[in-house]
Amino acid sequence: MTALLDQPAPIDTANAAPRGRTRAALWALAPLLVVLVAAVYPLIRVCLESAKVGTGYGWSTWTSVLSAEIFRDALWRTVSIAMVSTLGCLVLGTFLAVVLGFVPFPGSALVGRLIDTVLALPSFLITLAFTFLYGTAGAANALITGITGSASPAIDFLYTPAGVVAAEITFFTPFVVRPLLASFSLLPRQQLDVAASLGASPLRVLRTVVLPEAWPALIAGGSLVLLLTLNEFGIVLFTGAKGVVTLPVLIYTRGIVTFDLPGAAVVATVQVVLSLALYVTYRIVFARLMTGKEAPDVVVEPAK
Repeated sequence: MTALLDQPAPIDTANAAPRGRTRAALWALAPLLVVLVAAVYPLIRVCLESAKVGTGYGWSTWTSVLSAEIFRDALWRTVSIAMVSTLGCLVLGTFLAVVLGFVPFPGSALVGRLIDTVLALPSFLITLAFTFLYGTAGAANALITGITGSASPAIDFLYTPAGVVAAEITFFTPFVVRPLLASFSLLPRQQLDVAASLGASPLRVLRTVVLPEAWPALIAGGSLVLLLTLNEFGIVLFTGAKGVVTLPVLIYTRGIVTFDLPGAAVVATVQVVLSLALYVTYRIVFARLMTGKEAPDVVVEPAK
């Protein structure tokens, strides 16, 4: 009798599985609602607003916006600034990451901390710093004017697309440096030692050993920078460059300044489609790269 009482009660496996699935569905309901309210609904609302014509819906707003010269110029300027800025970030970021990762020098840890600090700053602070340094009444122009006595500012690029590109490269380069440094820290030291012992030059080691391992990090950082620069608004706005109208600036102008909400929604929809297309392309390329990634062969010739 005692042995029978001590036996555990049988588990109802037939009802346990449905209860587990119901509990899992309830746990997933709250995050799903947050995503629907915070992300999906605004996108649907913008798309519907872009097709609004008076009290009904139609395509006349799309036709007028897409055929406007200011939209085409803004689209081209947005893409060109984003691509040039991304290329600059890749070049400068790779150089800084290689120096910080493989060239020991006093203060390297401090430089790394400064890079992390830039990641935490809002983008418009970089623009303000550029204004204080390279603006018409900035420190650099004041110094040159004091030396040369010229009345016109010698440095006058800040309020042009070049100024926007320079500010974006300065601000977004750390987004390339950090993934590369993380990739370099995982690189087997034995590969570098073998290449160096066989007489390979530092540039050859960098090309045949380091960069093949760093491609995924480089693509990830570059894709992130391209997405961020494509949607950057603060830097363009705070430079005060009147001739530099990008898609985010055009959305702001139509939606806030002229209260053309359907027109602003059309430009915003184009911006969203462009960003999503770029993100999907990045995911496909990155997935294929990681699938076909193999350890690089260290092929170096002995020193003669």
